[in-house]
Amino acid sequence: MIKSQAMKTNISWESSARLIALLLFGMLTLNSSLIQLTNKVERVRAFTRQLEFDYASWTLKALQIKLLESSLGSAAYLPMDAHRRLVLEYMELIANIQNAERDLEMLYASPEISNPALASAPLRAKLRDFEAQRQKLAPLAESILQEQISYAVSQLGLTFLGQPIPPVLYHATPLPLALIVSPREVIRQDANLSLIPELSLEEQIALEEKVDQALNVSSLVVKIGGVGTYPTMVQQTSSLDWLSEVVAHEWVHNYLTLHPLGMSYMSSAELRVMNETAASIAGKEIALKVLELFYAELLPPPPPPTPPPTPTPETQPPAFDFRREMHLTRVTVDQLLAEGKIEEAEAYMEMRRRIFWENGYRHLRKLNQAYFAFYGAYADEPGGAAGEDPVGAAVRALRAQSPSLAAFLKRIAWMWSYEQLQAAVAEASP
Repeated sequence: MIKSQAMKTNISWESSARLIALLLFGMLTLNSSLIQLTNKVERVRAFTRQLEFDYASWTLKALQIKLLESSLGSAAYLPMDAHRRLVLEYMELIANIQNAERDLEMLYASPEISNPALASAPLRAKLRDFEAQRQKLAPLAESILQEQISYAVSQLGLTFLGQPIPPVLYHATPLPLALIVSPREVIRQDANLSLIPELSLEEQIALEEKVDQALNVSSLVVKIGGVGTYPTMVQQTSSLDWLSEVVAHEWVHNYLTLHPLGMSYMSSAELRVMNETAASIAGKEIALKVLELFYAELLPPPPPPTPPPTPTPETQPPAFDFRREMHLTRVTVDQLLAEGKIEEAEAYMEMRRRIFWENGYRHLRKLNQAYFAFYGAYADEPGGAAGEDPVGAAVRALRAQSPSLAAFLKRIAWMWSYEQLQAAVAEASP
């Protein structure tokens, strides 16, 4: 059980620290959150300039919200047992909003309703009420969850004088989309440009086609879960464990920004994988600690004991494993591209996409070089879109060899090359 006095001291200290650090770090990371422009990126921006997300305006607005809440210190005036209840109440409210939005979409799609505007009036009124409640609760709920994540981070030893550096700050918001561009002949992220979230699916597809045809590249517009601005941008969700993980993931990016690894994010594909994989590993561990400390009932159940292997009848096909099949796809594509068989690789990816579709993975609108260039950087688990890329495996090995999450992050944060990671893993190997 967490002692109330310790938490209140933590809240008071961190509120003061935020007021000092907020504007300084916010302005520092505003520039680092934007893509470092190169000639390749500038060629793509010829198609995206009017569609790009305005990080400067968003960051200034979010900083104002956070400064106001920090100056009020509202969470410090609530009993500690009310903190947990308020966050759960906010999560339930978000679930109600999401359910009502889905009902509204179904109502407008129904062929049996001749006047959806009239029929949806009560539902839209309910949504307005929900939204008013959300605007009222959001700053306080975010502030409380920030404190809880900060406390979890301190328990994991990732603090300076007892506080996370930088302070944990996030703001739930509609997130920008990301246009990912890769060469066709090799899987490599050459551009990652943030686009306005209002871009329709038709507009996304039209943009991809224009970029592909004009530049002879592979592109894909993807959804993201968070952005390491300051405060960090996080997608609105009713899943507390997912929210905690994304907030922690993006905080780790902010932490790494103050170290060589984060500063070198754009220097090479290997360093990008090191950054993203380290943040993914740490984000999951920090989120698990948050649940252990404050929301034990939301902890995932322990895995059941592994049953002894039983022979599978030849007539029964094995269950479809997304990560295994995606790993196989990436490995095959890499081999085809290495042999210069670009068209064959692209035809193979489309064939595999149809197989994924048939097995229920219908979110895969495209499976191309850009898809693997983006998702392959998140290699915190074996297999998947990373294929045989050794960088993610090396990051996982370093974590396994480290006595704690803090030791792992503090070591990898001071690296600025893949060779340093290889040396560190080799040094710790028996």
